[in-house]
Amino acid sequence: MNPFVELENVTHVYAGAEDGAPAVEGLSLSVRESEFAAIVGPSGCGKSTLMKLATGLQFPREGTVKVAGQRVDAPVKLAGMAFQNPTMLPWRTTLDNLLLPLEIVEPHRSQIRRRRAEYMAKAEALLAQVGLKGQGQKYPWQLSGGMQQRASLCRALIHEPKLLMLDEPFGALDAFTREELWCVIRDLHAAQKFTVILVTHDLREAAFLADRIFCMSSRPGRIIAERTVDLPRPRDLEVTYTPAFVDIVHELRARIAEARAAA
Repeated sequence: MNPFVELENVTHVYAGAEDGAPAVEGLSLSVRESEFAAIVGPSGCGKSTLMKLATGLQFPREGTVKVAGQRVDAPVKLAGMAFQNPTMLPWRTTLDNLLLPLEIVEPHRSQIRRRRAEYMAKAEALLAQVGLKGQGQKYPWQLSGGMQQRASLCRALIHEPKLLMLDEPFGALDAFTREELWCVIRDLHAAQKFTVILVTHDLREAAFLADRIFCMSSRPGRIIAERTVDLPRPRDLEVTYTPAFVDIVHELRARIAEARAAA
């Protein structure tokens, strides 16, 4: 199967970097269509840089980045993104926040006035799917952190992206809410079959959600290990207490410890 997201021998240096050192160097990775991939590694290893390169928010100094078989030379329109901070606009209702990508991304931008009622119904359905039925008219400041993050996931999915990029989306939440949202994204992925790349520091999160986990070295980042998660799907939270799950987490932790020691 051809890769859906492919980075080949990529090196990237941020403009204005004081030491001129690359954030990632010789980075290669491929993710299949509909796959759930997770990226883990030491702090500052270039995980978020990888996300920016894959979505066309940055362009590499060397190497190639392809999405859906096309070289990335502009922001990738078929991608949705969610971050640790939901960044909801406080003056817009939750529903209006969800509709924001449709006001920006074609062909929806040209159709939003004519199809607004249809898009509103779609947004309401997404909110219901993540447990926020009836919350669309509330403003972000009226929602808890976990509810805002659920809404942020809906906003990332409203334009039906083929690629969902998640950058530490649950990192600021308490453990119980975080695990609830693991199950939300698990169910959304199972239902819609989009490709996911999750950047996370939480090794349990990676092992619970991903089909494959990529471990990065210390800066400059590159892939130093790849682990297939062979736990059967659908997974429930009980799997996190099994020896097989714990073994995966311990293996990942050892890899990251090695990467830190080699820095």
